[in-house]
Amino acid sequence: MLLAMNASRIELSLTPALYDWRSIKQHHTVVAVDVLRATTAICAAFAAGVEEIVPLDNLEALDHYRQQGYLRAAERGGKKVDGAECGNSPTEYLAMDLHGQRIAYSTTNGTVCILRGSDADRTLVGCFANISALTETLLQEPQDLVILCSGWKNDFSIEDTLFAGALCQRLIQRGQYTSSHDPVHMAMDLWNLCHNDPHAYCLQHASHVKRLQGFGETANRDIAFAFRQDTCPLVPYLHDGVLTVNHTQSK
Repeated sequence: MLLAMNASRIELSLTPALYDWRSIKQHHTVVAVDVLRATTAICAAFAAGVEEIVPLDNLEALDHYRQQGYLRAAERGGKKVDGAECGNSPTEYLAMDLHGQRIAYSTTNGTVCILRGSDADRTLVGCFANISALTETLLQEPQDLVILCSGWKNDFSIEDTLFAGALCQRLIQRGQYTSSHDPVHMAMDLWNLCHNDPHAYCLQHASHVKRLQGFGETANRDIAFAFRQDTCPLVPYLHDGVLTVNHTQSK
């Protein structure tokens, strides 16, 4: 690996609660991660034709957007909120025709994480479903990077950390990024430990996987889907509080 003279730095915030303690404070990009399931579902919704998604950190604002013609998508504790048209199942989104639709979206962890990182120059959405497209986007315009994992209610999660390790390894191997941040190296070590079958590793060890397994067939299908790479090769980005995507990225 040939390291670029002015390689951009990577830091990893394992939970939103750690974001304020980052060293990278000035110009930087944030990649918000909630593998199970919000960021995977966001990528799936855009792949299904959604025009825009408004991430919300509360449920009260949903009715305001409903009055403007948005579909309401909401989840709390892993379950769809009563009254919402959609939850946060990526496989359900992919089975829908959402062309031209706009979604107002609120989840337990993922949308909170996205909004937490909205102070960055760029706030992107990441998951295994878009890892290659995301990697190339970050390499096209290298900038100091903070990967912000949503975890579970401000606690660490294995699945988000695994994704962070996979992304960091790809970026660092290409020579345009570097890191001296302990969580980055820990995450890459974890990824290398189980990269042949991260799904199986998380089935055995990840508490959120075990939590979702009790929610039925759709949730179990979502778990398997969330660890498949490059199923939705789009990179959603936040601008003025709205997530959108350049659909030409999927071609």
